[in-house]
Amino acid sequence: MVGASFDFERPINEIDEKIKALKESCKNGNIDLSKQIENFEKVKYELEQKIYKTLTPWQRVQIARHPHRPYFTDYAKLIFDDFIELHGDRTFGDDQAILCGIATFGSDQVVAIGHQKGRSLQENIDRNFGMAHPEGYRKAIRVMQLAEKFNKAIITFIDTPGAYPGIAAEERGQAEAIAKNLKNMFNLKVPIITVVIGEGGSGGALGIGVSNKVLMLENAYYSVISPEGCAAIIFRDCSKAPEAAQAMRITAKDLMNLKIIDEIIKEPLRGAHRDYTKMAGNLKIVLKKYLDHYKSKSCKEIINERYLKFRNIGVYRYNIEKNNIKKAVKKTDKRST
Repeated sequence: MVGASFDFERPINEIDEKIKALKESCKNGNIDLSKQIENFEKVKYELEQKIYKTLTPWQRVQIARHPHRPYFTDYAKLIFDDFIELHGDRTFGDDQAILCGIATFGSDQVVAIGHQKGRSLQENIDRNFGMAHPEGYRKAIRVMQLAEKFNKAIITFIDTPGAYPGIAAEERGQAEAIAKNLKNMFNLKVPIITVVIGEGGSGGALGIGVSNKVLMLENAYYSVISPEGCAAIIFRDCSKAPEAAQAMRITAKDLMNLKIIDEIIKEPLRGAHRDYTKMAGNLKIVLKKYLDHYKSKSCKEIINERYLKFRNIGVYRYNIEKNNIKKAVKKTDKRST
């Protein structure tokens, strides 16, 4: 599936139009233009390689939000042999922005959980544009605890602009629901593998993202806030989202360098929306590698690894600050004497 294109793809689209016109001429005029078509195809491929190797963070955000990018249900059909959905949080309702279920992955049974956006306007309304309410996160942790009970690995798929910030969500305990997920996911005795397949926004993403391994698709992004939200706060101007995206280090490559994620999964050229089957195949290979890795691990090893992964994120400046305080105290003492 292709759908809409981006401004930075315009030179590629122009070559596409020329190739299309040459093929029409061949068909209608019985002329052999195969050599010219081959040359244009070569130029197009080289241009695609050049553009997609130098994408800016904002351009990757645009690809992550492409309306025809594969969603959780698309991957569920292509990666798992079957997927049986489990509904409801047993407290309030069934949030369709997060889907949960039992699935078969090769010879193994796993639990799969993911954010789900809609394609049409009505479907997006039903799924709240992938922004979950508290009942979505409560459903997710209920199913995760079920996975732990039956010793099944958990795979989560992140694709959300963030948790729903509306009044109804706050009234039903949005912050408490996400916080409870963070706490409980750290203590689960089964491996959790997370894949950021599109947008990874704020606590809405982290609510199902406390995992042993965090993987990211090449053109996904993962951040504490959207570039537009950051630009509105820092620059007082939403139009500076591209500058914010550059400063925030939200791309897969940046996060890999910061050791926040564990692996980047390559996408088909020009994005995952160009070839669902190829993208699912790439993802399936990586998931199998990690699932096999955890088969020989004990519950204690799995929990400790997850804890240490998040404990080691960030840079500590305690010793530097402590030394600076000592120096400042000495200077003050000398002045007082």
